[in-house]
Amino acid sequence: MKKYILLCFIASFYTISSFAQSANPIFVQDSLKLISSQFKFTEGASVDKQGNIFFTDQPNDKIWKYDVEGKLSLYMEKSGRANGTYFDKGGNLIVCADENNQIWSINKNKKVKVIFNDFDGEKLNGPNDLWIDAKGGIYFTDPYYQRDYWIRKASEIKEERVYYIPKGSKNAIVVADGLVRPN
Repeated sequence: MKKYILLCFIASFYTISSFAQSANPIFVQDSLKLISSQFKFTEGASVDKQGNIFFTDQPNDKIWKYDVEGKLSLYMEKSGRANGTYFDKGGNLIVCADENNQIWSINKNKKVKVIFNDFDGEKLNGPNDLWIDAKGGIYFTDPYYQRDYWIRKASEIKEERVYYIPKGSKNAIVVADGLVRPN
């Protein structure tokens, strides 16, 4: 029986390995083109229901949109120095806004709502990336990367963590602790 299981494992591994080696690449080097070189540090790409790509230029405090027609446009200035982004089921752009260490929801009219502000009365380190689960809860990372353009020079929360905000809650739960710069 052990030999049979081992044989199945080896056959599966060989099949996967062969497929991986023969699979076509997603992008061909010659098909890549530079859209713009005006950005300082891009982050947080996410896609809306229509297929438009949104991303941040964090130090320049902007969110950009690259639409399905191939047009690049400024979506929002004064984005709270947005970093990671993700669209919720309602089409709101949820962002890690590290200027004031918050999680924002930006609706289609670009109205900002702060959905999370601090943990136990202390400012977050610098919300970095996020993901929304099927229930609408938000996982986000909170590392401390001191930036030259930050006004504050020290963190209030010494731990760098991953948090979870259940849908509709104003409170976050620590889901991973003891990490070094979770990203």
